[in-house]
Amino acid sequence: MFFEQEVYTYQIDYVGHLSNIVYIEWMEIGRTKLLEFIGLTFDKMEKINIAPILANTEIRYKKSLYLAEKITIEVWISELKNASAIMSFNFYNSKNELAAIGKQTGLFINLTTKKPHRLGPEQRTAFEKVLIEE
Repeated sequence: MFFEQEVYTYQIDYVGHLSNIVYIEWMEIGRTKLLEFIGLTFDKMEKINIAPILANTEIRYKKSLYLAEKITIEVWISELKNASAIMSFNFYNSKNELAAIGKQTGLFINLTTKKPHRLGPEQRTAFEKVLIEE
């Protein structure tokens, strides 16, 4: 799935390009949009007593992004396991050039026990809508 973000003045770092932290913010937005797309809204997760958490974030920067650019961000699940998944991200600049690649390992925990929650068949089927294995 794809979504767009724009680079604003407050997101620019000392060198004049997009601050590294903004990529992580956009990944958070992407995760939320992906979960909503597959039907796992925060309300639904609360009802079934689970919550997503992150275990790892990686970003490889290829090209700088600058003020007023419209950025296209692609997000998908590249690996789905029993209790965790890897979300992959591509960040494209205004010229549709690949500017960065990101990955995050996430998992669901039971809100009561704080232990990993194994995905049930219904949840696995929902994630398969956005699963593109690499």
